[in-house]
Amino acid sequence: MRCPNCGAPNSRVTDSRDTGQEIRRRRECSECGVRFTTYERIQHATLIVVKRDGRREEFTREKLLRSIRLACVKRPLPTGALDKLVEEIESDLQRLARAEVPASVIGDAALRRLRKIDPVAYVRYASVYRDFDDLDGFIKEIQEYHSADEAEAAAAASAQLELIPKETLPPK
Repeated sequence: MRCPNCGAPNSRVTDSRDTGQEIRRRRECSECGVRFTTYERIQHATLIVVKRDGRREEFTREKLLRSIRLACVKRPLPTGALDKLVEEIESDLQRLARAEVPASVIGDAALRRLRKIDPVAYVRYASVYRDFDDLDGFIKEIQEYHSADEAEAAAAASAQLELIPKETLPPK
């Protein structure tokens, strides 16, 4: 690795850390002694997004992050939550191991994750993704959101194991 200060071709690694998505290396130039940091990231094959109208374009992490950030404007979300959300979506797409992915797969993944972290951001993103024409689209989406929440709560309640089985309780 060339030194950014003097351009010397040799440097030694003083510390190396795996951050999950990349490897961070602290280096020291053997000529001038300047310390600097480099990051190594796996370069995945280029992913192509197939749009609704049939156009194809290269997947851009920044574009996805920008659209999700726009839906989350002025929402009280923890720092780094959106970056983590986009990383998860990107990892899911890489795991598909396909060269082309429909835009709907990316949009659905974003909606699933936004649903878990913020209901307002979810509806905002859905309004653009599902292209609402009027107020009825918003109302329908919110109703579906509430009915899905109720269904999840009912499923969670029925999946709960009883502490004391009813057969062992004395009759009243």
